[in-house]
Formats: sequence, C-alpha cells, structure tokens
Amino acid sequence: MAGTGSNTMASPSVLEVSSRQLVNDLHEPRSIVFWSDMLASAALGWIAFLVAVFTPRSSPTVFLAIVVCGFAFYRGLCFTHELTHLRRGALVGFETVWNCLLGVPLLLPTFTYLGVHQSHHHPSTYGTSSDPEYLPFATSRRLIFVFAVQSALLLPVLLAIRFLILSPPALLWPRFHRWLERHASSFAMNPAYRRVVSPAMSRKMRRWESAVLVLWAALGAGLYYRIVPTRLPVIWYAVLAIVSFLNTLRVLGAHDYESDGTPRDRYGQLADSIDTPGGPWTELWAPVGLRYHALHHYFPGIPYHNLGVAYRRLTVFLPGDSVYYASTNPSLRWSLKVLYQKAKRAATRSERRDALR
Repeated sequence: MAGTGSNTMASPSVLEVSSRQLVNDLHEPRSIVFWSDMLASAALGWIAFLVAVFTPRSSPTVFLAIVVCGFAFYRGLCFTHELTHLRRGALVGFETVWNCLLGVPLLLPTFTYLGVHQSHHHPSTYGTSSDPEYLPFATSRRLIFVFAVQSALLLPVLLAIRFLILSPPALLWPRFHRWLERHASSFAMNPAYRRVVSPAMSRKMRRWESAVLVLWAALGAGLYYRIVPTRLPVIWYAVLAIVSFLNTLRVLGAHDYESDGTPRDRYGQLADSIDTPGGPWTELWAPVGLRYHALHHYFPGIPYHNLGVAYRRLTVFLPGDSVYYASTNPSLRWSLKVLYQKAKRAATRSERRDALR
C-alpha cells in the first residue's frame, strides 16, 4: 500500500511495544560492513575520478567515469548520515578516515552534518523552522523547483566559496568564524536554520577546515605549475553536481512534507516519512539504508545494514493497519509525482482564495 500522508494507523502504544520486540537484536553496528562498504565506495570513486581526469577528453569513457564516480562518491558520502546516529566510540577511527578519503577532498567534512542532522529527528524541532532538513514542499511547486535547481547546480560553487575563499580569513578572524559556524557550516536546506556550536565542535571545524586548505592549496599549486590537469576542477564540479542531484531526488522522496510546523514525536515523524524498498537499483539513489527512511525515523539507532531485515520483520508480523504498510511507496517516481500533485493542489486552493478576496 502506498503512503499518501493521511494514514489510518494502529495506536502508538501498541506499535511501540510490538515493533520494539521485533527489532531489539538489530541495533548493533557491524564494523566489517561499515569499513568494507565505505572503503570500497571511496576506492571506486577515486579510480573513476582519475580515469575521468587522465583519459583523453574526446573519449566517451570520460562521461562514463564521471557518472560512476558520482554514484560511488554519493554512496560514500552517505556514511556521514550513519555517523550521526552511531554511539561514541562504536567505530574507532572511522570518522577520521572518512574525512581524509571523502569529506576533505569533496568539501563536505563531517562537521557539516554531525550536530546538525540530530535536529531533524528531535521531537521538538522536526518539521519546524528549526529543522535543518525540512521545507513545506507539499505547499509549493516553486519551492520544489528552486530547491532542485539550486541543489544540483549551485551546491558545488557554494562549497568552494565556503571552504576555499571564506575559511582563510575566518581562521584568522574569530568573530567572522563564529558567524560562519552559525550561518554557513551546516549541510542544511532550510535557510531559516541557525546552528548552535559548542567549543569542541568549533575546534573540530577549525581542524578540518585547515586540512581542506592544505589539500586544496597543494592542488592549486599543482594546477598552476601544470602538474595537475587543468580539467580536474571541472571534473570535480561535474561529480559534485551528480551527487547533489541524486541527493535532491532522494530528499524530495523522503517525506510527505505535510507538517504544519508543530513538533512531531517519532510516531508523527513516521507518519510523515516514506519507505521505498524498491529493487536493487534503489540502492543507487537511496544508498546506505536511506530507502527505509520512515523506519529510520522511528528507529534511528538501527544501523543501515539491518534496516532491510527490520522492515521485513515489521511488515510481516505487524497487523495490516500498521503505519509500516501505509508509509511505503512503490518507487521514487511515485513519491515525486504525489508530492508535485499535492503542491499543485495547494497552489490551486491558494489561487481560489485570492480570487474570492
């Protein structure tokens, strides 16, 4: 059954007890799965990147390599989402290695998401103006379009400005750095979101910003002395555009986006979120467990490699009126179509109200 945003569901108390019993054994992360998956994604991405950079420009292999690189890096980057939900010390060294392989060269170090994504799950902020990852897309086709275009085309440019142009003076000017911490250090889509940064997080930001500048200064010198091919920045932009486009589609298909701005508990978040189990190809646009987004909002502590097992258990053993059935959509295309139709109906209602005034 496909989710529509207005579902009839079993009571939260019944769902809480029965579902917890079914997934109690699925909360432990398996380090071998995390490490092998992340390292394989990074390795494939960098091999494809080098192929794209050093293959003759006229070869169709360049385009293919860019696409492969985009999908591989997208999967690798999605591990930062898992890092936000892992308990401290669960995977020693994983964040550091991830930053070195992906976060620093792609200008998306972990601090842009850690300490930010938690506000998307918290009952007091989900779906409100303080939620960094929620906008009322179900009310505006224009908002959907602007978000999609901005994310796909402008994100790489904005990242370059933030880390390569603004970071150097900010590291020397504490007051400016504090402004960046609050306004321009979060991988967020809500322009109203303002981040509160602890002293420890501020120090982490400075460390990884410095690492970014060291690496990119070396690349800049290589470009200047023609040691590095001049098309490398173009390839980098193309890859990041693919990553951002894929993430944009996934984000638009992750929720019903029908929150009225009032806080929602986990049960309410589940009702407003979407699972898209799909087929094997679904891993391309919703990797690392993100296809089970509704389930993740109800059980954020289940690691990605166990979400499929949890989903199958819940949909087999829970009653037919369970939210786990109502929160499932058959495909990304279906979810995007439903979202657009809701936004279109909202625009029609708004036009009618304006006409009656």
